[in-house]
Amino acid sequence: MSTAIWWIRRDLRLTDNGALQAARAQADIVVPVFILDDAALDSRYHRRAQMRKDFMFGGLHTLDADLRARGSQLLVRQGEPVAVLRALLAECGADAIFAEADFTPFAVRRDAAVAQALPLTLTGGLTIHPPQAVRKGDGTPYTVFTPYSRTWRSLPLPASAVAAPKSLGAIPKLTSLPIPAAAPLALFPPGEAEAQRRLKRFAKSAIYAYGEGRNQLDVEGTSALSAYLRFGMISARSALQAARLAAAAASGAVARQGADTWITELIWREFYIAILHHFPHVLQMAFRADLRNVKWDKNAATLAAWQTGNTGYPVVDAAMRQLAATGWMHNRARMIVSSFLVKDLLQDWRAGEAWFMDKLVDGDPAANNGGWQWSAGVGTDAAPYFRVFSPVLQGKKFDPQGSFVREWVPELARMPLKFLHEPWLAPADVQAAAGCRVGHDYAAPVVDHAFARARVLAAYKRAKS
Repeated sequence: MSTAIWWIRRDLRLTDNGALQAARAQADIVVPVFILDDAALDSRYHRRAQMRKDFMFGGLHTLDADLRARGSQLLVRQGEPVAVLRALLAECGADAIFAEADFTPFAVRRDAAVAQALPLTLTGGLTIHPPQAVRKGDGTPYTVFTPYSRTWRSLPLPASAVAAPKSLGAIPKLTSLPIPAAAPLALFPPGEAEAQRRLKRFAKSAIYAYGEGRNQLDVEGTSALSAYLRFGMISARSALQAARLAAAAASGAVARQGADTWITELIWREFYIAILHHFPHVLQMAFRADLRNVKWDKNAATLAAWQTGNTGYPVVDAAMRQLAATGWMHNRARMIVSSFLVKDLLQDWRAGEAWFMDKLVDGDPAANNGGWQWSAGVGTDAAPYFRVFSPVLQGKKFDPQGSFVREWVPELARMPLKFLHEPWLAPADVQAAAGCRVGHDYAAPVVDHAFARARVLAAYKRAKS
């Protein structure tokens, strides 16, 4: 009876799992193992991200239950991967290790070290098209999204997602650490079954209004699948397949465009994975060399006001409080708060990037870095540095009835809609009637937007010169 190891990292699923399929094709028995790697868990990207760890550990518990239903189980070991896998090879008599390829600098270094010492085979699955496959005609990587997307779409589409295997073979008796306990996350029940349920529900309805709905803070217009994609509780191929089927079944052009817009978001995900893979220095500095020397304001008080949702700008504060409470933030809100931190408060975008990685359940180094560099105007395919969002206008446009602000900033629950997004303009008697005196019950604005806009444009121009 031949045996292979399935090394699980960020592919916590049985359906459409390339590494699992490859291991099952080669061996009679597949030994699933997850390694608690301190170098990863205690890195600057993950050590303070407790909700993300809870989501991952919860996903391991559900994966173990799914494996046990098939006569197998999840092994958990702790330590440096080369040492752990070498010992496990000897214990179970396996002669091969299969894992899904990852493309962060950390993952590339880790996997290279394992492959040099042990029989490791990497498979696809994290992306639909790996970074090496989407290149310019001269072989160099794209740094602008639109031509990247055009080439991505021109490549052959992958085959249909593969069903979960019915059996992995009975693994030999092996020791395992307990799976770490996980606090429940109300917004994100972990596991493959929940991911599939969300995708099915989204593809039946909300995907058709996604073109507009994705921007509205006061409606559930997104898929809420980002955390599940982050940990591979559902495959990118399954997501694409569902979106394509939805597009084919669309009732009209608008609905079809909604589904295609969501496909574009999947492509953005892969674009940022490719950027990080080809240009790993973006984790430390701006992609644009001419904007690496912006003189940032290091005011700790304004940074803290942003982190805690006490800037005096209601839509910003609502989004930041939503992040703290749930570990998630709407994508439009991410753009609003990141623009505010960088452009209004003149804070280094890397401070925001780090805060998001501490708080987001779906925190991913590639997507998070790409999003922050885009908002700051310093990235590969960024919003122009001179585009400065007005937090007031963004709130009025994308939370027009104020329901998002009222939910997350209860101090403003009774403020009339006319003043909700700029409560400092409300007359004193209106503030008193609403039970919210600005500067007392709710923060006064930490900065004047007009002043801030002029300041940041000057700072960027100085850096460019």
